[in-house]
Amino acid sequence: METRMLGSSELRVGILGMGCWQFGGDSNSYWGDQSQKDVVEVVSMALDNGINYFDTAEMYNDGESERSLGLALKGRRHKAVIGTKIKPSNTKSKTLREHCEASLRRMQTDYIDLYMLHWPINAQSILHFSNDESLIADPPTVEEVFHTLKELQQEGKVRYIGISNHGIEQMEEVRKTGVQVVANQLIYNLICRAVETEILPYCADHRIGVIGYMGLHQGILSGKYRSLNDIPQGRARSRHFHYSRDQGCRHGEEGAEIELQQALNHIQELANDLGVSVSTLSLAWALSNPKVATTICGCRDVRQLKSNLEAASYLLSPVVRDQLNVITAPLLHKLGDNPDYFENSGNRRIR
Repeated sequence: METRMLGSSELRVGILGMGCWQFGGDSNSYWGDQSQKDVVEVVSMALDNGINYFDTAEMYNDGESERSLGLALKGRRHKAVIGTKIKPSNTKSKTLREHCEASLRRMQTDYIDLYMLHWPINAQSILHFSNDESLIADPPTVEEVFHTLKELQQEGKVRYIGISNHGIEQMEEVRKTGVQVVANQLIYNLICRAVETEILPYCADHRIGVIGYMGLHQGILSGKYRSLNDIPQGRARSRHFHYSRDQGCRHGEEGAEIELQQALNHIQELANDLGVSVSTLSLAWALSNPKVATTICGCRDVRQLKSNLEAASYLLSPVVRDQLNVITAPLLHKLGDNPDYFENSGNRRIR
């Protein structure tokens, strides 16, 4: 598999990474049940096929994702690059230290390769993780958070420091702390291209590696949904959809459903013409961007992993890439440059 350097770090990662949110899931979790047997098989096959970046977070299934990943990497930890994330609501200095230690214990490892702040430090993002009014009113400063992260790095518990869901304004705030971050994790896929105009060039200029997530937009780019009405509750909460379509929607916008349906139809037609699946074509498009170090994509079993691996080996021509850009341009124009696909511009957490 092709590999790329992750920003200014010494970490070289495969262009396809493993999203681990579903690991450790049960019937009450966002993704439902996930057997540990399947997790072990998926992780083993991933490592055997050049996938070395595994992405998790303390919030995924209340820490069970980290625990499940740690079990699956038993005996092969040295072959993996682990990225995990801390909630912005857990970043007061003492709390941050405690939560970092808890992540280490759950994953049964002495170090975290990439420790990321999951969302920027502001009241709006903290509100999604905590109802502690005092914390929302008086969050830790960016300086406090990154000073503590730097201490953890100096102690060897964290190899590299990263961020997730940060825009240019917020990356500038982090830069002013003097702490070097090597990665920024952002939504990036065929129907979510807002980061292309300013954020990707900024990251490239400052040697911040980009980790793309939602490579198949939670299955919407997998080809299995022919109509927007087929998309289940919980998958139609982004700004692509009218706010009334999903009861969990927060953005309150009219959406871009006509443009989305047209884009999905044209992607399907192009995939048919090329003799490949929609998921292979869509994921290959994301993987082909040299400004993105790795694109994480989740899978529940080896069958889904094999499908993702096909995209990593598919040679996407510049002509086809341009065609896909044209197909999704009306959607990009309609949704604008707000990279927070779940909040409107007034409430966006990424600035």
